[in-house]
Amino acid sequence: MAVPRPVADGCTNAEIGRRLFIGEPTVRTHLLRAFAELGVDGRTAAVTHAMRFGLLD
Repeated sequence: MAVPRPVADGCTNAEIGRRLFIGEPTVRTHLLRAFAELGVDGRTAAVTHAMRFGLLD
């Protein structure tokens, strides 16, 4: 999953889209799906969860 790193870096959806060469709506879709998979409801909780389970450094 390529989206958590830029989220952890504090990037906006637009910045993430530019980094990954995808549109902002696609970024939102990826984030919402990641939130659902992780069982969280926001960016901070997603990053914390991902770090806790070794998905991020």
